[in-house]
Amino acid sequence: MGHHKDIPQRSDAQRNRERILAVALVELTASGDTPLSVIAKKAGVGQGTFYRNFPHREALVLEVYRYEVQQVADCAAQLLCASTPDQALRDWMTRLAQFSMTKAGLADAMRKATSAQGSLAGIGHQPVSDAVTMLLKANEEAGTIRPGVAADDFLLAIAGLWQLDPHSDWQARAGRLIDLVMDGLRVGAPGR
Repeated sequence: MGHHKDIPQRSDAQRNRERILAVALVELTASGDTPLSVIAKKAGVGQGTFYRNFPHREALVLEVYRYEVQQVADCAAQLLCASTPDQALRDWMTRLAQFSMTKAGLADAMRKATSAQGSLAGIGHQPVSDAVTMLLKANEEAGTIRPGVAADDFLLAIAGLWQLDPHSDWQARAGRLIDLVMDGLRVGAPGR
């Protein structure tokens, strides 16, 4: 039986779960077909502990994906604290591109894990949408982008970042795409 979300886990149980997720991230990024027994062994947990935390492959893959997406979303606030709003937005898009290119194996695991369940569109959408909304609002208030840009429109505009080939010179191409998006956002900005 799974853990109730409102009941805190014992610290050793939480450490086991975190180790499983950390190992799963590395292994599933390398190969979406990594056996669960390999992940459990490398995490240093028994099969019972593994399956108590993740009763099936899909549960593990979805949790790893949610965790990674949350990390990308959370870095938006950190970037806003460290630099100007327009630089934070650009750096966040770069981080998003890096995430999508370096997680090719995880993406493969996600497709396999959710093939019977349909679209991945809703998984992790809210944290990313919230991060984008925060970045756009900060830029609008600073006058560095045109007013009224909706988060969903922005996400559609940067969707090309997910289409890049991770085996190509994707960094340069991502930089050019990000430049195009930033140039478009700046047209009509009151601070320019």
